[in-house]
Amino acid sequence: MWHTVSVKILRYIELKSGHSDNGPAWIAYVTQSRSGRTVYFNGRGLMKLKGQRRGESGGNYIDMETGESFWVSGVKKNGQDRHWAGSGKVLIEAAAVSGYLGTIKAKTLDTSRCEITNSIVQTDIERLRRVANSSGRGWPDDPTPGPYSFVRNVSFSVDHPEPGQLDE
Repeated sequence: MWHTVSVKILRYIELKSGHSDNGPAWIAYVTQSRSGRTVYFNGRGLMKLKGQRRGESGGNYIDMETGESFWVSGVKKNGQDRHWAGSGKVLIEAAAVSGYLGTIKAKTLDTSRCEITNSIVQTDIERLRRVANSSGRGWPDDPTPGPYSFVRNVSFSVDHPEPGQLDE
């Protein structure tokens, strides 16, 4: 029987589309796909752009359903996660506060830079996996022109996927 193990990792996530360096930003736990090329966060599936690609807004991930550009990175130990040119408070998932404080070696949050949130929603990972695989979305091995070329030739049975057939 084939099982998927979900590991949650602490990440900094910022919406770049339409916001440059001032977009809404979060520090939260994300679930990563087995390949590591997709992270699941706040109801979204964010696909990593291959190589040196960057979205039009400077992101390194793209929302598989909306095409919005995001910056996703590890949390900085100095607590300076937002781009130096950016502004606005970073929302920190309530469940991630302890892990974040441990990472930056602090006892309390700097409330001038961040705010705790309980508004992050659970992600339906299985639904997003079906969207990515059944609609042919995904990055090809040989990129076609344009930063948002979604083409993947993957076929599988939703009822009985074989290991290695899913790109996740």
